Amino acid sequence: MSVHSQRRPRAVPLPGISPVATARRSDDVAAQIRNLIIRERLAEGARLPAERELAERFGASRPTVSQALRSLSLMGLVEIRHGSGAYVVRRPEAMVTASVNLMLDLDRDSAGHLMDLRLWLEDTGVREAAERRTGLAAADGAEQDAAIVAALGRLRDTSGTVSELVAADTVFHAAVVRAAANPYLTAIYESVHGAVLSCQLRSWVDTDSAPLWLRHGGPEHQWALHEPIAAAVAVGDTVGARAAVYRHHEAMLAHLAAAHPTR
Repeated sequence: MSVHSQRRPRAVPLPGISPVATARRSDDVAAQIRNLIIRERLAEGARLPAERELAERFGASRPTVSQALRSLSLMGLVEIRHGSGAYVVRRPEAMVTASVNLMLDLDRDSAGHLMDLRLWLEDTGVREAAERRTGLAAADGAEQDAAIVAALGRLRDTSGTVSELVAADTVFHAAVVRAAANPYLTAIYESVHGAVLSCQLRSWVDTDSAPLWLRHGGPEHQWALHEPIAAAVAVGDTVGARAAVYRHHEAMLAHLAAAHPTR
């Protein structure tokens, strides 16, 4: 027996270990599509192959592919346009998103902490964006305003499907936080925001059934929640922007409670 083997410490017992469940196949498909978007640098607006073709490539069923695309929609990576297909919305910040999702997977009860973090990040983002807006030159201010207004218009003009609303919501919040001009803040915020949506809308991913709070609200409700944020940032109203973000946060807390009534 070698000296090294004699000195090797005894392994800890790790009580309570049980066999792990096989990962859902849709999660694997979603991860592969996500990695393709990153690796191939697919442009915003690029249309993915049809579900039937994707199913053949992955050797999976169409319902599995459909579920994977809904999951990607929650991350704000694709937008599903019924009758047209799935389109790339943006490329993800890979490492930050993976870290946040891993933490949430390990502790689903931490969703409340994640909601708090999302609020703190967006609160910082709109405060900085509003303060920065007052100091921008006319051309730069107009460019910032145009990005936020375009994102708000996208939210207003959705057909009301879950995928379009989720994609438009993600684009809007990202545009507002991006106006703070800190790419690290934007990357972390987008990852946390996407993870929160995955908690709120997991049942939609699994069953393709829109939650009641989204069915009853629709674009009009979303407009009422988001327009005050955009309006306040546009005029450099820091207090108004933060108040609007807190109102939006309260609505998201109610949505999370509706999705997880026992939480």
